[in-house]
Amino acid sequence: MESRNKIEAVLFTTGKFLTVSEIASMAGIGSPGVVKEILENLKKEHESRASALEILNDGERWKLNIKKQYLYVTEKLLSDSEMDFPTQETLAIIAYKNPSNQSEVVKIRGNKAYDHVHTLKEEGFITSEKLGRTRLLKLTPKFFDYFDVVEDSIKLKDENK
Repeated sequence: MESRNKIEAVLFTTGKFLTVSEIASMAGIGSPGVVKEILENLKKEHESRASALEILNDGERWKLNIKKQYLYVTEKLLSDSEMDFPTQETLAIIAYKNPSNQSEVVKIRGNKAYDHVHTLKEEGFITSEKLGRTRLLKLTPKFFDYFDVVEDSIKLKDENK
C-alpha cells in the first residue's frame, strides 16, 4: 500500500508522462516490475470507479490525468491563476537553478524575464541581491510554503539520475 501511495503521489505531483524507471526512481522503489504492476492496478482502479481522474499510459510512459469530460472545470481555474504562464516558466527556471544569476535567467527566457523577476519579487516568491554586474535570485520561504515543496526536493539528487 505504501508503494502504491508513493507512485500515486509522484504521478499527481509531476503531471506529465513518465517512464516506469523514472517513477520507480522518484518513488524510491527499486523494482520497475513492481512499479509497472502497481500502475496497471491503479489504472484499473480509476477505470472502475466514478472519478474525474484517470491513469493514462502511452507505451512505457504513464500519467495521472483529468478525464476529458471534466477539463472544462479546471480550464477556468488555470486561466485565472495568480501569475501568467511565462512568469511561471521563469519562476521554474529560478527554482531549478536556485540560486541563479539574473543574467542567466534572462539569457534562457529573454528580455521579458526582467518583468517576470520584478513580478516575482513583488509577490515575495524570490529575493534579489547585487552580484557584480548582475543580480543573484533566490527563492524565499513563501515560495516553499505556497508550492508546498521541501527545498531539497526541487532538484533530483545526482545519485538518482
